[in-house]
Amino acid sequence: MELVNQHTKEIMEGCKERAKKAGLIFGDETLEYIVTNRDLLELSPKMMIPTLYDYWVHDVEVLKEKGKYELYPSNPYETVINTRPAISFYNDNNPDWLNVMIFYHVIAHIDFFQNNLYFRNTWDDDFTGQALSDKRTIAALRSEKGRWVDYVIEFSRGIDNLVGYYDTLSQFNRASSMLSTRLDYYFDVFLQSVKKVTINEFIKEVERYNHSNRDHGKMGEQSFFLEVAKKYPEFDALYKKSIENSGESRLDIIQFLMEYSDFLNKEANKWMKSVLQVVRKTSLFFQPQIRTKIMNEGWASYWHEMLFLNDDRISGHEVEFARVNSGVTAMPRVGLNPYALGMRLFYYLEDMADKGRYSIEFQRLADAEGRKNFDKKTGQGRDFIFRLRENFCDFTFINTFIDQDFVNRHNLFVAGKRLNESKMTWEYYVKSKDAHGYRQMLLDSLYHPPHIEIDQKKGENGLLYMRHHFEGKPLVEEFINNTMMGIEYLWGGPVQLETSQVESISPPPKNGLSAGMPSQQEKQKELEIKWRRVLYTMKDRRLSKKNI
Repeated sequence: MELVNQHTKEIMEGCKERAKKAGLIFGDETLEYIVTNRDLLELSPKMMIPTLYDYWVHDVEVLKEKGKYELYPSNPYETVINTRPAISFYNDNNPDWLNVMIFYHVIAHIDFFQNNLYFRNTWDDDFTGQALSDKRTIAALRSEKGRWVDYVIEFSRGIDNLVGYYDTLSQFNRASSMLSTRLDYYFDVFLQSVKKVTINEFIKEVERYNHSNRDHGKMGEQSFFLEVAKKYPEFDALYKKSIENSGESRLDIIQFLMEYSDFLNKEANKWMKSVLQVVRKTSLFFQPQIRTKIMNEGWASYWHEMLFLNDDRISGHEVEFARVNSGVTAMPRVGLNPYALGMRLFYYLEDMADKGRYSIEFQRLADAEGRKNFDKKTGQGRDFIFRLRENFCDFTFINTFIDQDFVNRHNLFVAGKRLNESKMTWEYYVKSKDAHGYRQMLLDSLYHPPHIEIDQKKGENGLLYMRHHFEGKPLVEEFINNTMMGIEYLWGGPVQLETSQVESISPPPKNGLSAGMPSQQEKQKELEIKWRRVLYTMKDRRLSKKNI
């Protein structure tokens, strides 16, 4: 692995200049490395973070990837990671015209990382530096504690998808906002619930805050609270108490174990908390990437196509670009390509906003011909998608904007699968072209970890009681035993988990021997599932289950 040469770096800097003129916003400093396929195979299990801690699963993944590569050799175009500065990796045999396309794709990823609010918890830290420090910590612990370190990593990674990502994100403010949690508490709680001031007094305080901001700029809030301290000496104590109370109710499972486990807080076991913290911190870093895959890849694909086609440096390579680009952004008939879906949705939304179709006037229009020809020529499409890039994740993006017009424009559908019993082959058929069905199919494919909370009221005599807030998707039953065994070890006592499982299910509709389309009755018939609440108990490494 080595830095790109000066010629290639000059190409990258030219791409940066053009991207900034187009409106992308990103830091000037970036690092670009040339890597071999062997390097990529070894970095992939570590999510391309070279300094990530070593773990036996990484070695297994490397062996698996090498086996795949021998059967199906391929050269990845690029990989970029969200660090400070941003680091990207490139294959060692890319021609200059392809690097232009790839650099635009990478720059758009960096713009997304550094401006999308779901990445707010990653903006202020150099994760590669933190990962190196964590790696050294774990290496030192391994030399002292041996295999027990890997047991703790194993148990921690079993629950690292349950980290409180949104609770952590809520602690950060928008970069453009002057508001803080102290200010929220003062106006929303202290004045209204504690002091119960009149409306007139409340408005006077708002005016005083605005006046302080105008006079003192960035120091406005500090100046404002100096006056608050004089008027209400008890405010600071009440504010700190509210923070402590809110923190207790928002601890995720790993935080709760570190805080309240008697086993982990024994002097001989406190080193385990360092390992849990490393695993939790690493999971939090990757959470926004998992939740914005379609948007992130769609945004990068939109910009590499938009900027590449207007770059004079690629003259004569349009055909090669078309071949590569179609391979990346082709929309499959069955399955999901996040690059293709995200890019087309951004193009669609830009066009809709340009025509003023996100307006009450258009929404109220019932005439099909009128809707088809509606065009206010607002010129606001580009600004609109920039705002989406800042404020949305995959769930909100899909749930808000996948509509029937988009589905019809790209001839999208939900594919069904059935067994042709006469030929003993699986067949795919068009199950639905309805936007609701297509949108639901996409939502079902998104990352959605279970919502599990600690119920301290039911935790008595050293028991850890966990409640799964059921959202229509059951836990994977085969993982429950090992996961609860790990939690029992870290907790140092018995563990219970309340969840929902299938009690009964109606038989699937029979399609008969016909290879044709399913009947209307079959289309309308849906599986009926009856759920029941169950309680798992892990005690002395033995798992039991009972109905509640």
